[in-house]
Amino acid sequence: MAKEFNVVLVVPNLRWIDSDINALWHYVPYNLCILGAMIEPLCRVSIIDAYKHDMSPELFSAKIRESRPDVVGLTILMDQYAEAGHQAARLVKAAVPGAKVILGGVYATMNPLKAAEDVNVDYVMVGEGEYAFRDLILHFKGERDLPEKGLCFRRDGKLVNSGRAEFIKDLDALPLPAYHLIDFLSYANAADRKSVDAPPCFPYARLLTSRGCPYGCVFCQVESIMGKKFRSRSAENVLSEIRYLKGTYGVRSLMFDDDNLFTDKARAKAIFRGMIEQGLSMPWLAMSVAVFRLDEEMLVLMKQSGCEYINIAIESGSKRVLTEIVHKPVDYDHAKEMVRLAKREGLYVAANFIVGFPTETWDEIRTTVRFAEELGIDYMKLFAAIPLENTRLWDLCVKEGAFKKNFSESGRHWSSGQIETKDFSSADLTFLRAYEWDRVNFSDPEKRRKTAARMKITEEELLRIRRGTLDNAKNRVYLDQKGKLENNT
Repeated sequence: MAKEFNVVLVVPNLRWIDSDINALWHYVPYNLCILGAMIEPLCRVSIIDAYKHDMSPELFSAKIRESRPDVVGLTILMDQYAEAGHQAARLVKAAVPGAKVILGGVYATMNPLKAAEDVNVDYVMVGEGEYAFRDLILHFKGERDLPEKGLCFRRDGKLVNSGRAEFIKDLDALPLPAYHLIDFLSYANAADRKSVDAPPCFPYARLLTSRGCPYGCVFCQVESIMGKKFRSRSAENVLSEIRYLKGTYGVRSLMFDDDNLFTDKARAKAIFRGMIEQGLSMPWLAMSVAVFRLDEEMLVLMKQSGCEYINIAIESGSKRVLTEIVHKPVDYDHAKEMVRLAKREGLYVAANFIVGFPTETWDEIRTTVRFAEELGIDYMKLFAAIPLENTRLWDLCVKEGAFKKNFSESGRHWSSGQIETKDFSSADLTFLRAYEWDRVNFSDPEKRRKTAARMKITEEELLRIRRGTLDNAKNRVYLDQKGKLENNT
């Protein structure tokens, strides 16, 4: 009997390189479950989530040896966790030297040549991997030639980059995630972090219904990863997934993770009407909302279908920064009206703001904080701008010489400043984002009570979280300053 071809898909343990709880999150391996569904007809598939189970390198190596894989597919979502992927590749090669190691995810797509320099990585997947990965497995099985696109690899000692895989036009043709490859309910019944955007109730599921972004914000990699063209699953396809999740796993709440759930307004409204009409209404959250795509009818349908929380993206309260740097088409008056209507419908409204762009002045930063207070939102999320490769923000930092002195790709952290100019230091941004987040969100006793209720914690627990955030800012600045001192000795 021929040996069964064995593929193991892996989420490396991000704690191998970062133990800060504020930098980590409850990650459901949605992408690996779709890949698993694509290749299940071809081979035996299993998933090892070293992050969820907080596996030590030794335990991870033992699991790999037990699995005896022919191919190991590793995913790394963010550039700053690249080293975790490379560490996993080293461990795989040490445990099963003959296994092919494939590295995919955002890091691989954005940095294919850099990722492929690792001798423990045989192939880097570049772009959307569902079909390219399937075809690569067929190649390993001797059933087709090497895919023409979507790979970076070494040939005769030289790196070859065949370019990104083609964007998938028909997202409805993709299978549902193969959640049977994981203990889905162990993910669906837990959320490690206490936050305003935690699942409303358990079990819950996360949904991605579209890809691509036509807006091109200065700081965002989505355009480079998924393209400018907006592509979406049909409303009925999304509703079919919700029916499946409800019927199979008893899912009682949803989180829409789309960057652009509302770009096609007619489709979004069709999804919400379908939830109402087909008995699929349940509590749900919208994690990333383009406020300029909202209208009153949309908000009413959202509420009727179960929406409890929206996170709108404003980014800056300075019109110059918004139009000349960020390039997001936000109308402030419309945003204020949408916040008013959302709160009228009983939705909890959070909003994203980013400060610390090159050429931004300290007064413009203060204007952003002031606008966040005037907007009438329930919760302000305040971030320091982070330069990522293949974004216009990265190019702007290069042009302005605005990277902080000890900046490194692996050391980027969303809770601390990464940019310095004549107007502000990285430490200024780190302290401002933490202390103004605390002041704006928690100075008002009623807002405190509402947010604690949203997070399902006591005000005493909320106070501990607040103190932890402020302590984290102090620690980040200390480590930055320590690094600068060590670099100068």
